[in-house]
Amino acid sequence: MKKLFSILAITGLMMFGTVQAQDSTQTTEPAAVEAAAAPAAEATTEDVAAEATDETAERGFTQELKQRFIEGGPEYMGAVLLCLILGLAIAIERIIYLNLSTTNSKKLIKEVEEALQSGGVNAAKEVCRNTPGPVASIFYQGLDRSSHGIDSAEKSIVAYGGVQMGLLEKNVSWISLFIALAPMLGFLGTVIGMIIAFDKIEAAGNMDASLVAGGIKVALLTTVFGLIVAMILQVFYNYITAKIDSIVNDMEDASISLIDILSDYLKK
Repeated sequence: MKKLFSILAITGLMMFGTVQAQDSTQTTEPAAVEAAAAPAAEATTEDVAAEATDETAERGFTQELKQRFIEGGPEYMGAVLLCLILGLAIAIERIIYLNLSTTNSKKLIKEVEEALQSGGVNAAKEVCRNTPGPVASIFYQGLDRSSHGIDSAEKSIVAYGGVQMGLLEKNVSWISLFIALAPMLGFLGTVIGMIIAFDKIEAAGNMDASLVAGGIKVALLTTVFGLIVAMILQVFYNYITAKIDSIVNDMEDASISLIDILSDYLKK
């Protein structure tokens, strides 16, 4: 529930910021039009082009991005933005969890072996209990079943390793869903925007270039933003999967070492 509330809070803040940006843009547009109306009557075509170029150069990337977002329409652009927010929230949560799950397995193996030699299984279990991460949890389960024999300990390690792998991969499939969904929503907005543009052409009865260009530009913006969102989330997804593979490999290597240590200990 805490994760759900956190995701909803982040979503609300981002949507509130987007609404504020849209309102400020809509508020400043009439004033800018009125201010430019008087000199526009006397300005030449070259002057207008020069002023537009200067204005574009002075406008920053953030303002340009907000303007393009508003031009794309709130329905589909909002859905694409929601995919980005939820995908990033899950990705950040997974990255934090995976980094906390990373354990120095060589140090842990050495400490467990020393504890076994000095204090027995209970001392080794205490070391695992005080060490965070899936490797220590697997070690604890194996040590806890060691009294039933090495085969029972090995089966316990394998079974609990699958449980830990499931915890590492939790919610990762949602990121892949948002990677696929964001460009699909963008394409959907583009197709619907093209249909609306052709409906306007049909209603006008003639092929107005400005009408067609404006409608197509707005329609294509949803595709652009959808692809950008998919690329951003894909980078996080690849990092997370690589991190999971690294932890899983470390778990497997450490489990083999623990079985060897337990086997030597039980033979004594």
